Amino acid sequence: MKGRGKEAGAGVRRCVCANGAWFIHNARIPSPVVMDHQPYVPRVHAGDAQAQPGGDTTMKTLVTGATGFVGSAVARRLLRENHSVRVLARAGSDRRNLQGLDVEVVEGDLTDATSLASACKGCDAVFHVAADYRLWAPQPDELYRTNVDGTRALLEAARQAGVSRIVYTSSVATLGIPRDGSSGDEGTPVSLDDMVGHYKRSKFLAEAMVRTYAAAGLPVVIVNPSTPVGPRDIKPTPTGRVVRDAVAGRLPAYVDTGLNVVHVDDVADGHWLAFQHGVVGERYILGGSNLSLRELLTEIADIVGREPPRWRLPHAAVMPVAYVAEAWARVSGTQPIATVEEVRMSRKRMFFSSAKAERELGYAAGPVRLALEDAVAWFSLHH
Repeated sequence: MKGRGKEAGAGVRRCVCANGAWFIHNARIPSPVVMDHQPYVPRVHAGDAQAQPGGDTTMKTLVTGATGFVGSAVARRLLRENHSVRVLARAGSDRRNLQGLDVEVVEGDLTDATSLASACKGCDAVFHVAADYRLWAPQPDELYRTNVDGTRALLEAARQAGVSRIVYTSSVATLGIPRDGSSGDEGTPVSLDDMVGHYKRSKFLAEAMVRTYAAAGLPVVIVNPSTPVGPRDIKPTPTGRVVRDAVAGRLPAYVDTGLNVVHVDDVADGHWLAFQHGVVGERYILGGSNLSLRELLTEIADIVGREPPRWRLPHAAVMPVAYVAEAWARVSGTQPIATVEEVRMSRKRMFFSSAKAERELGYAAGPVRLALEDAVAWFSLHH
């Protein structure tokens, strides 16, 4: 099983992160993993490839970000509900996640207002899933242009087009985290000053703007997914890299942090439930199970039949690596293998509760073991 990108050389170890969760990454390419379960087989849902013959396809729905991980799951969910799905995709984008789907592809970009007006024209609903999800960028303004300005431009286009329902995909990154280590929820106090890094700040500002539009009468509902895992994480996401590298046995150590893990298909179900039952202007956490990083890696090790990581590293040991990595990234033009802001994020356990979504939407996440098994199996087949 091979890692993506250039390796630093046999035996070299580096630091990587999963949503702020840090650990030492052994860059040596391992021998193939012997899996103790069957290779990944996609769940078969009627309507994954096309709407049901004779079904109600009068609802035309635009999905942004459908070439990506969560967006493609949302598009598939809408097809199962017989929506006529239109997806916004950048010219030259990787469209593997759209293969076999009966969707209309329109080329455009969140930074191009004209393309957004064309994409929204004739649509009854919009699911805005797309975002610039980078935990470090040499030009941070790019995150704000996409996540804030792009969201504003799309909402304006949807308003002008007379769209009757919008679901906006935010993130638990915008939410408060209780200091006592308990689970945060939609009402946990938080401010912009609590946001660590430009990704979190841009999403916080975008969500605040969305709520302003909702208060002004735009029919938009907000969902806040936690940390999705599962199939079709083609980039992959930071958490996907954790799964991939844990499968390959390249994570011998970890730090004391935590995150909320959920199957990407459950997140897609939550988007649909928010579309059906969500209250305009309200936000709903779409999460699963709270796990420490050690528990997450131990579960993956059990799935693939490996020994779990044994060494816990203090955050202070990782911070110098982050400073060096950022300096080298600015000189080389590559992505850093660690950032100072991400190390700071890892000091908090990002645990959350989906009780509001369960109570008001009927949301229910499946077992975290199934989510991890699906993710492990997919990466074993595709990486």
